Amino acid sequence: MLEQKIKSVIRDVADFPKPGIVFKDITPILHDQSLCNEIVNEFATKIANKNIHAIVGVESRGFLFGFALANKLNIPFVLARKAGKLPYKKIQYEYDLEYGSSVLEMQIEDIQPNWNVVVHDDLLATGGTAFAAAKLIEMQNANVAGFTFLVELDFLKGKEKLQQITSDITSIVKY
Repeated sequence: MLEQKIKSVIRDVADFPKPGIVFKDITPILHDQSLCNEIVNEFATKIANKNIHAIVGVESRGFLFGFALANKLNIPFVLARKAGKLPYKKIQYEYDLEYGSSVLEMQIEDIQPNWNVVVHDDLLATGGTAFAAAKLIEMQNANVAGFTFLVELDFLKGKEKLQQITSDITSIVKY
C-alpha cells in the first residue's frame, strides 16, 4: 500500500520548528525516484477525470510534486508564494496563522477565468495556506476543483476549513 510505503520513509523530527512540534520531514522521499513516481501517478489518477486546467503549488514543498503532477498531466504549473518572492504583477491574500498572519501571492494572468484548478501542497495542517491559495484562484474568476496533499494531519482539522471551498480533498498519508 502506497500510504505505508510513504510512512516508512517520512522522518519525524522532534521539536522542529519549535519545542513540542513533531515535524514530518518528506525530504527522504525525494531519494526514492520509484516512490516519487508512484506518488505522482496516484495524484494523477485521483484528478484524471476532472478537466483540470492548471495545478497551483504552494511554496515551497508544494512545488515538488505539484510541478511533477502538472508536467505529467501536460498542464500549466502556477506558483503561490510568500509576499515579495514573485517578480511580475500579482494579487495577494492575507491570512491568519497560529502565531500571526502571512500573505500569499500569485502572478496575474497565470490563471485564466473559468479554469478548473487544483491546489497542491505537501502537508495539510490547519488549512490556512491552502485556503489562501484557493482564494487567489477565486479572485481570478477560476474554480478550485480540488486540493491534493501528500500528508494530512487529521487532528489539526484543516480539511474542515477547506471544505468551505470544495469537498474534493485528497491526502495520500494521514496521521
